Amino acid sequence: MKMFVYIVLLQLVFTACQEAHEMQGNPPKVGQISLECNFEPLETGFLWAKEQALAYVHENDPVGPWFEAALPGREAFCMRDVAHQSMGAMALGLWDHTFNMMHKFALNISDSKDWCSYWEINRFNQPAPVDYRNDRDFWYNLPANFDIIRSCLINYEWTGNKDYLDNHDFMTFYNRSLNDYVRRWDSDGNGWMDSPAENGIRGIPTYWEGRGPKAFTGGDLLAAQFAGNLAFSKMLYFKGQTDEADLYHEKAERLRFQYNSEWWDRGLKRFFTSITQNGDSDTTMISLMQILPLYFGIVETGPEKEELLDNLPEGSNVEDNSYRAEVFYQNDRNQKAFECLMKQLDPNLDRREYPENPFTAIGTIVRYLAGIHSQPVSGRIEIKPRLPEEIDTLYVNDVPVLRNVISVGIIGQNSITLENKSGPEIEWMAVFAGEKNNATIDGSSIDIIFRNIENGRIESCVMCSVKSGEKRTLKVFD
Repeated sequence: MKMFVYIVLLQLVFTACQEAHEMQGNPPKVGQISLECNFEPLETGFLWAKEQALAYVHENDPVGPWFEAALPGREAFCMRDVAHQSMGAMALGLWDHTFNMMHKFALNISDSKDWCSYWEINRFNQPAPVDYRNDRDFWYNLPANFDIIRSCLINYEWTGNKDYLDNHDFMTFYNRSLNDYVRRWDSDGNGWMDSPAENGIRGIPTYWEGRGPKAFTGGDLLAAQFAGNLAFSKMLYFKGQTDEADLYHEKAERLRFQYNSEWWDRGLKRFFTSITQNGDSDTTMISLMQILPLYFGIVETGPEKEELLDNLPEGSNVEDNSYRAEVFYQNDRNQKAFECLMKQLDPNLDRREYPENPFTAIGTIVRYLAGIHSQPVSGRIEIKPRLPEEIDTLYVNDVPVLRNVISVGIIGQNSITLENKSGPEIEWMAVFAGEKNNATIDGSSIDIIFRNIENGRIESCVMCSVKSGEKRTLKVFD
């Protein structure tokens, strides 16, 4: 009898552990995703990006599973690139690789480095020698900690891996970055991080490394700090820590107000690039320094934002331009976004093989063109496609998301099919632009929910459940 009870208890424990692991996202098969559409340049571009990204993936090095996210040949990954490449990595099934790399950054934050981590880590699990000599002499771009926090939130939302919320090393990294790190690098106590000229490369207060006066505080640093606070606030809400979450949300909104009220140049119709070492506002036109505040979401809705988007120039290199499609999609400039995406996939693009370019192209296609989003707390998957004029049909197959593998078919502007190829039942919400009159699910009538978005626009939302192995089609009618 006792042995029977013991066996039953073991089975219960095993089941509970198995379910807990599944809720955190089992690593999917790497590289199973595929794409079909009626626009051949996108099909061939996607296939190239997938193959190029997977060529950078490594499994058996001392650092653990990883992919290249730095200059090819360095055999390393740096913080900015990993943060930006991670959405593409999620779509490619590189969940373990991304988690491992993020964890390495979290582990290596330290007081002796003024709460910086290692900017770049190589395959031998060492700080890359090109960037690091010792804790007093190393390269570091200060927006990086906040960029990683923002990315970890996105990774959690896609995979459902609760270690991004609960793991001690990650929580230490988030708390240290948003508190000790800020205080250590805020010499004038105004809440913005900064770095005097004598710091040199140990604390560059921006991602921009090119021409112009040396920054004391970069606009992108302020924007990244905003995004890090907002992301951690959302994590704390997920954990039920609402009072603490409110504090970080308030910090983020304070930074947003300061940036939008104090950094906008009415004459130039764009933001200042930085505050210089002597306290002046730098008006040098640097595209990346307009792109990144939009990317991090600090720019308020309004005429200034529209002016900025209307006049946003191309960046100076492939790294800068790998953000542009995302920025335009985030702001529903879908046709312009698609043009930027196709430039990333152009065979004639200079340095298109740079890892950030193929990874972000994959991520942009899945997250914005196909419009796949996930909500791990509710288990809901939302699909809000953004097809351009060139595309009538788009099929994205075998996408790993949460505990499921799904295939999505988008036909025109008014029809979406979702196949739940494996995993538990899905709560699915399809989102269509504009106010629609009627909707059907597999031919039967279904209610429409309307929601307001920026600038007074309306979206039509239709919801249903999709069981494992089931395929369902939602259509709307004008």
